[in-house]
Amino acid sequence: MAVPKRKHSAARRDKRKANYKLTAPNLTVCSKCGEPAMPHRACRACGTYKNKAVVEVK
Repeated sequence: MAVPKRKHSAARRDKRKANYKLTAPNLTVCSKCGEPAMPHRACRACGTYKNKAVVEVK
């Protein structure tokens, strides 16, 4: 069974975890209504995708 010979320091552990972070989603501007929208998805405000109505919005 493989067992570490020495304890890894807290600095070494923390260096490994330094790049684990959340990133904000990229947003584009809807070409029809101008609202921010997720790329490659229908706009939640007006229901269009590639200038075509695909979802009916209340």
